[in-house]
Amino acid sequence: MSIERIVEQALQDGYLTPSMEAEVGRICNTASELSIEEYMALDRLMGALLTGEVVVLPRKQFINVMEELVLSEAIARVAEIEASSDKTLDVGDIAAYALNRLPPLYATTEEGAQFQRSKAKDELQKLISKQVSEAIDQNINRQPINPTVFGSSPDVSSQLSNLLKSYANEFEAQEFNKD
Repeated sequence: MSIERIVEQALQDGYLTPSMEAEVGRICNTASELSIEEYMALDRLMGALLTGEVVVLPRKQFINVMEELVLSEAIARVAEIEASSDKTLDVGDIAAYALNRLPPLYATTEEGAQFQRSKAKDELQKLISKQVSEAIDQNINRQPINPTVFGSSPDVSSQLSNLLKSYANEFEAQEFNKD
C-alpha cells in the first residue's frame, strides 16, 4: 500500500492503525527518495494528527512472562556450563526449544506480569528447569546427519528409510527414559 493510500484511508476512517503506521515507516525507511506526492500526503497526515482529525490507535502491548523466565534460567545454566567446560552453547536455540514445550504466560500490565511470574515460580519452576535441561542436552548432543547413512542407493525412499532406521534405536531409548 502506498503512503498516499494509507493517508487517504486514515483521513476517511479518522484513525491510523499500528499496521498503517508501520507500513508508512517501512516505506520511508526503504525508499531512497520520497516523491513530492508522498511528502504532501505525509504533511496532510501530520496536520490531521495535530488537529485531532486523525487519531493514532494505541498498540496493544503484551509480554510473554515465560520468555523472561526461560531466558533467565537458560542464561544462568549456559554460563555455568561454559565457565566449567570448553563448550559453547546457543542460548537462543535453548530458549526456543524449551519455550516450545512450555505454556505461554501473557500479560498486558505490570500487575498481570507480576501475577504470572509468581504463578510460574510457584507452579512451573520445576517444569521450566526440566525443559531448559532437555534443551541444553539437545544442544550439546546435537549430531549432524551422517551422510554415510544414505549409502549409495539412488532411491530417495530407500535413503529415507535407512536414515529413519539409523535413528530408531536412539528414539526408542529416549521414549523409555521419559518415564
